[in-house]
Amino acid sequence: MSRGLYLLAVLFLSFRAFAQNKDDAVIRKMMDRQATEWNKGNIEGFMSGYWHSDSLMFIGSSGPQYGYSTTLARYKSKYPDAAHMGKLAFTIVSIKKLSADYYFVIGKWALQRKAGDVDGSFSLLIKRIDGELKIVVDHSS
Repeated sequence: MSRGLYLLAVLFLSFRAFAQNKDDAVIRKMMDRQATEWNKGNIEGFMSGYWHSDSLMFIGSSGPQYGYSTTLARYKSKYPDAAHMGKLAFTIVSIKKLSADYYFVIGKWALQRKAGDVDGSFSLLIKRIDGELKIVVDHSS
């Protein structure tokens, strides 16, 4: 490979790595913001990371459910007060770039609460929509 082509390849790969690292940071910041809002008792603020669409999919113990409003109502019914909401912490295990606009995130969640501590795992499909990264599929257990 000529020196010019080699330099061009290195620059291209460096740019791709920088763009991915930037998106990783945006995803981590979004999830930190979600935990902060949850810990304030603000479920609507927590939901700001989700796609506001009827096509949003949440998969939990009762199977897939669709829609932002349905997901919001589910959170409000399962976590009706501060004792049930507790303090949320996320641990991100991996963020994998699938394409220019999609990321797959695997992690763990934990709630410390008066109603009894609970924890589990999650996988998220995150999509760039109108320039913002949003959760379009959440599978939590």
